[in-house]
Amino acid sequence: MTVDLSVEIAGVRFPNPVLCAAGPLGHGREFAQVVDLGAFGGFVTKSITLEPREGNPRPDLVEVDCGFLNSVGLRNPGLAAFLTRDLPFLRTLGIPIIASLAGHSIAEFRELAGWLTEAEGIAALELNVSCPNVEDGLVFGTDPALLRELVRSVREVAHRPLFVKLTPNVTDIVSVARAAVGAGADALSLVNTLLGMAIDVHTRRPKLGGITGGLSGPAIRPVAVRMVFEVRRAVAVPLVGMGGIETAEHAAEFFLAGASAVAVGSAALKNPGVARELVEGLRAYLASQGMRSIGELVGALELSHAARP
Repeated sequence: MTVDLSVEIAGVRFPNPVLCAAGPLGHGREFAQVVDLGAFGGFVTKSITLEPREGNPRPDLVEVDCGFLNSVGLRNPGLAAFLTRDLPFLRTLGIPIIASLAGHSIAEFRELAGWLTEAEGIAALELNVSCPNVEDGLVFGTDPALLRELVRSVREVAHRPLFVKLTPNVTDIVSVARAAVGAGADALSLVNTLLGMAIDVHTRRPKLGGITGGLSGPAIRPVAVRMVFEVRRAVAVPLVGMGGIETAEHAAEFFLAGASAVAVGSAALKNPGVARELVEGLRAYLASQGMRSIGELVGALELSHAARP
């Protein structure tokens, strides 16, 4: 049986539904000798800021029992370096590139979007309003009114599909999702990391230089799947699900909950071949279910009468 794994989200055609999530693999060049970047269906860059950022004090990444805690703090070389050095490399991958952008203010987001929407090789933009390890990282993502204002402003200058990456560090993910979509978001990415902390009991000091950081990995997957399910019932735009995906079965959970694609981050740090394994595993899974395309799996969750809300 021939299985079609290609997906289209907001007019962008991806050869397969497994994207590289923003963050862990930077802008790609740093990991090109280790990770098969071309195996991903699309690549989301590490968040880009107008000016270079040094990030938080090291150590900025520690492994914990249930995944990773990171406090990188949006460390990046800035917009100019991205456009002249990183983007030319990313264009050689032959897959859609989504530029993640972050700013201190609506004006910064808007200026970034203005530059990146005109850049050759950028298929879409993703607003990072959900980073838990910078001082202002959650301001927009936890306030529906402020998020609505941000997305509406960026929408005015962004002539490419606009994704918004949501934080799980809220009490009501649906209200935030509705605000983003109502202001013009073409798709939503969810979820970013959960705010966490680890302490070295021998030194009695935080294990991260930034004290707290974002928890990623298998522990957050049930939270992420639940949020995708809730948001899928509330908005009509495509969703990119992420959070602790390591196997095809994990990815299938997100598709069943309503995601149109998935993204992988920290799993690639442990398994450089994870993208190809997920693609092959999803193809085998769909064939075993008698499905010919990934679209047949999206939102196909079956609820018993007793389980319906």
